Amino acid sequence: MSLKDRITEDIKTAMKAKDKLRLETVRSIKKAVLEKEVSVRPAGQETLTEAQEMEVLVQLAKQRRDSIAQYQQAGRTDLADQESQELAILEEYLPKQLSEAEVSQAIDEIIAQVGATSAKDMGKVMGPAMQQLKGKADGKKVQELVKAKLGDR
Repeated sequence: MSLKDRITEDIKTAMKAKDKLRLETVRSIKKAVLEKEVSVRPAGQETLTEAQEMEVLVQLAKQRRDSIAQYQQAGRTDLADQESQELAILEEYLPKQLSEAEVSQAIDEIIAQVGATSAKDMGKVMGPAMQQLKGKADGKKVQELVKAKLGDR
């Protein structure tokens, strides 16, 4: 089942269940996917690839995480809670997130592959790391782990 089909089915299910939060969140996902589709049409592409769909979902999840942090800093726990609930729904569409140990192991392998030896080599590691871990791990967490591992050398 494609992402668009799954979203359409989830919208119907949420409407039947009268689940307002889920309905609004899934509709926002559909809107973002449709906007991305429209943006790639001038290049002659009719539908999004799986990678492009994943990119949209990752971007939406990142926006939610950033909003949660900002709301918590401002002391607006009510809004942070709502964003957290929306993020949980969004994460259902993303691949299973890797644990910190799994991310750390992947970064160790990438560091060995590219032969990084110091913090100056962070760029060499981050490119392949983000390519391999995109959608499976938070970019900030990956960056922090890479920085910590290269800083120790």
